Amino acid sequence: MNVCCLDMEGVVVPEIWIAFSEASGIPELRRTTRDEPDYDKLMHWRMGILREHGLGLPQIQEVIATIDPLPGAREFLDELRTLSQVIIISDTFEQFAKPLMEKLGWPTLFCNTLEVDATGMVTGYKMRCEMSKLTTVRGLQAMGFETIATGDSYNDLAMIRASKAGFLFRSTDQIKADNPDLPAYEEFDDLLAAFKAAM
Repeated sequence: MNVCCLDMEGVVVPEIWIAFSEASGIPELRRTTRDEPDYDKLMHWRMGILREHGLGLPQIQEVIATIDPLPGAREFLDELRTLSQVIIISDTFEQFAKPLMEKLGWPTLFCNTLEVDATGMVTGYKMRCEMSKLTTVRGLQAMGFETIATGDSYNDLAMIRASKAGFLFRSTDQIKADNPDLPAYEEFDDLLAAFKAAM
């Protein structure tokens, strides 16, 4: 039995931190896992910038409420879920994801949790497990599932490579150049066809 494992940001919804960067006028917050492979380093850097500007979870959630899924993402997910179980495995946080999951028809999401103080400031974060995407894929495989995975960033590569088939979707030129053996797609129709072929 197959389980399709998808990254969230950049695959089915826009990058939340880029949207918040644009809304807040803080260009430094555009940096994502497409740019920085070390997630812990990236998150501590983000939290420092938020503290410096006096911004917390409520301000981020206001922006998230205005974000819609990528055009075609809902239809892609709906069709993929008629063919296979689908899990979105993301390094985002449950405090960010809920309104986006509602707009996508409540797909299954495995993600992480922010630590927030009484004033709404982000003070830390709790990862669901170490190397969460790879660990999740290996856990599914240990239960007898075959995984097919897609993502766009450095933190998706281990999940993609550990799966029986894996694809880059709307990734960067650098990541595609560094991983020329991984099929790379730009359109949902092509990605759906690749999932179907891998099944």
